[in-house]
Amino acid sequence: MSSLLARISNKSAHVVVMGIGYVGLPLVAEFARVGFRVTGFDKDARKVRALNAGESYIDDVSSDELAPHALEGRLDASTDPEVLGKADAVIVCVPTPLNKTKDPDMRFIVDATDEIARHQHPGMAIVLESTTYPGTTTEVLVPKLTEKGFRLGEDVFVAFSPERVDPGNAVFKTRNTPKVIGGATPACLEHANALYSHIIDQVVPVSSTETAEMVKLLENTFRAVNIGLVNEVAIMSRRLGIDAFEVIRAAATKPFGFMPFFPGPGLGGHCIPIDPLYLSWKLRTLKYQARFIDLADSINSAMPDYVVERIADGLNEHAKAVRGSRILVYGVAYKRDVTDVRESPAFDVLVGLQKRGAAVSYMDPHVPSIDEHGLAMTSMDPADGFSSYDAVVIVTDHASLDRPRLLAEARLVIDTRDALRGVPGDHSKVLKL
Repeated sequence: MSSLLARISNKSAHVVVMGIGYVGLPLVAEFARVGFRVTGFDKDARKVRALNAGESYIDDVSSDELAPHALEGRLDASTDPEVLGKADAVIVCVPTPLNKTKDPDMRFIVDATDEIARHQHPGMAIVLESTTYPGTTTEVLVPKLTEKGFRLGEDVFVAFSPERVDPGNAVFKTRNTPKVIGGATPACLEHANALYSHIIDQVVPVSSTETAEMVKLLENTFRAVNIGLVNEVAIMSRRLGIDAFEVIRAAATKPFGFMPFFPGPGLGGHCIPIDPLYLSWKLRTLKYQARFIDLADSINSAMPDYVVERIADGLNEHAKAVRGSRILVYGVAYKRDVTDVRESPAFDVLVGLQKRGAAVSYMDPHVPSIDEHGLAMTSMDPADGFSSYDAVVIVTDHASLDRPRLLAEARLVIDTRDALRGVPGDHSKVLKL
């Protein structure tokens, strides 16, 4: 047994988590909970101050899960990269966005790898969790972390383990969500497996880092493609005069061979709109077109514009133009009952309506204000009701939405989530996708 493996086994290893957002903070909480000394490293001083005070800033981790460990000195945070030099294990949870041409923006992974290499010492385990294209660990991390003579699988242990965070999921959290792990060598896999086994109920070892990288991309490509399919079904059903949501719910009664996905105003969140395009980009470098991915992206990316068209159609039917109309967008979080607005289609809907001259407002009890995409707005108070608007667009169907009141007060509703199904009232003023 290596000395590092022994430290992991007896929990004396010091774990540093790079990037303490939606992915990193739950890991920090879990490692601290089982008794590891853990440090969150982030360039965001606000997150570092909050974590040092034992205060959470994301929905899925409570301050009660952090405060006792911060008080005992087992958990802390820093903006100083020198903490990496004291680490036995480093878990990298940095962003992997797309650039303006929808190509992978790898600078955060590259910068993190360079920072680790500057503070590297023998006997470190480095695990990348950031979603990326197959080959990243082998092509980016391994060369950099072995260039100073560190031997892979002996002095440095490199692995990839894709994050599987689902914000707002009340059932599946970090511990009870199975964890896929691929090592750059068998010894690398052994060390990463030992580390995660302390905080995860079920680890799933695979044969390589490339396999582990592909697992994550398959998971989210599966969802993106199926959402693209049902979004197109919604467009086709509208032309046929059929309720797509009713079709899908009826089809879902089949006990085999069908899995329901539902249409919506577009994709949001940190995974589904982005991850499949990492795979598509990688395949283009190999002169192969990922046709399902590209088609799904084309359909899903067009949905916010389609929603704006449906709003315009609805207003026209009421002898109104978009220009000058007062329109309320309900929900800017990317999914129900979370505060996360990353990649939310609501922004494209708001901007699209503004460009057409509408007077737009938004209401979201989970997001009190927004300041991005050229929009600086404050949420309307739900107590004010819906009667003063020419149209209300349901983009995110938060549980707290007063559906009966909305249906009673609103003059026109564009329901992109089928949120008003079964609510008593006048549904003649409700338009769906």
